[in-house]
Amino acid sequence: LQCGADSLTGDRLGSFNLTVRGHGDCVRFMLKYGLPTMILGGGGYTVRNVARAWTYETSIALDQELDDDLPPNDYYEYFVPDWKLHLQPNPQSENQNTRQYLEGIKATVLENLRALQGAPSVQMAHMPPAMHSDDENEDDVDPEQRTDNHRHGSELYENGRDQDCGP
Repeated sequence: LQCGADSLTGDRLGSFNLTVRGHGDCVRFMLKYGLPTMILGGGGYTVRNVARAWTYETSIALDQELDDDLPPNDYYEYFVPDWKLHLQPNPQSENQNTRQYLEGIKATVLENLRALQGAPSVQMAHMPPAMHSDDENEDDVDPEQRTDNHRHGSELYENGRDQDCGP
């Protein structure tokens, strides 16, 4: 699960207004599937917000509750100016995603998924016969003696021996 933090409110490059709690809810949602999950960071251009997001998401992965007031620690300076874990959304940022717009995107995505063909199944096929017999006793076979009959017509064999192999 790639958890880029450039969607958080206050990110220098991102133009979204997602809170750390909202970001964490996405992680919580995916973890509810109960599948082995690797959570990776990425993105995020306001370091103090990236630290908040990854701290909170790590707590979700470990099923640990964290207080919003952060205790002094070695990384305390990453949580300035208020030393709180959670960010407040920017009240001046208008949500431009109308319900109609979101429903339209959802319908388009579902239609595109419906049109996709499923991955082909692995085909079943008969295995070719083995190069050797399974009932051969390996202790009875001379390792210096060639036991297979797979000889190419361009190779030279004299008295049953491959002349390229030496005396």
